[in-house]
Amino acid sequence: MAETLKERAAVVTGAGRGIGRAIAIAFAKEGASVVVVDPGTSRDGKGTDSRPADEVVEEIIAEGGKAIADYNSVTDFDGAEQTINTCVNAFGKIDIVVNCAGILRERMIFNMTEEDWDAVINVHLKGTFNICRHACVKMREQCYGRIVNFASDAWRGTVGQCNYGAAKGGIVSLGRAIAREMGKYGVTANSIAPFAATRMTLNEKVKAGLKKRLEKGLITQEYYNSALSMPGPEVIAPVIVYLASENTADINGQIFHIEKGKVSTYYEPIENRAICKAEDNGIFTVEELNKHIPSTLMAGYFNPAPADPKKISK
Repeated sequence: MAETLKERAAVVTGAGRGIGRAIAIAFAKEGASVVVVDPGTSRDGKGTDSRPADEVVEEIIAEGGKAIADYNSVTDFDGAEQTINTCVNAFGKIDIVVNCAGILRERMIFNMTEEDWDAVINVHLKGTFNICRHACVKMREQCYGRIVNFASDAWRGTVGQCNYGAAKGGIVSLGRAIAREMGKYGVTANSIAPFAATRMTLNEKVKAGLKKRLEKGLITQEYYNSALSMPGPEVIAPVIVYLASENTADINGQIFHIEKGKVSTYYEPIENRAICKAEDNGIFTVEELNKHIPSTLMAGYFNPAPADPKKISK
């Protein structure tokens, strides 16, 4: 069977564990040379450990593939440039970037610290920018590139992870901007919202949180059951291999949801409904808004988090 990524050079961040690891190994099996990027931090972004990246590199080489480890943090702008240069120096070019690095610090917004916010935003959103920014310089010069950024369904709204949800929403918008800026140079950028069990998405703390959300009616029993039976990272990697291939030159700026047995895309963000006014310089009065918005723009709408009388009756 032909190797889909033969002679391609790739950088995969967060590749020491979970989905990133599965992608790095899948890339190598498809013929790509891989820079395995992972400083080996804990789930909340603390500490360092070279072993996760080293072990993935050893596994790839043992199977006859090509890989080197890189321990730079994606949060460091200059370090991200070093990572891209490591790929170019070792393999002659940079064809593919997969931004999979991530951490979690779950808190409700009224309990979240500035440090919790900054840490998650820095790894997910700034880290994705840092790697993409430096990779795009090289990809623009060579007029070729494939960028796959990891978002999450949390970009549509989440509970107890406003930092994570905000970062993932930013990654979606960043990817769409990169797609438009780099498309003419033969570079594509797409975003992924995966549904798979990793140390980030399904540890004991996460399971306890899901149960609380179920008991409070914030999620359905169906969603709860589905979350607890999430498959592993192996269901995600084939789609990333596909998006990183030469066959996807016209797939650009898209958002894919991936889970076991299902790959889907989101609607393009478009205006849904409108109310218009030509007279009075197009300025609505508050009275007019009170009259028309509930019956038109908000027709059929349901508040996803209505006020709890028990919370506000004081």
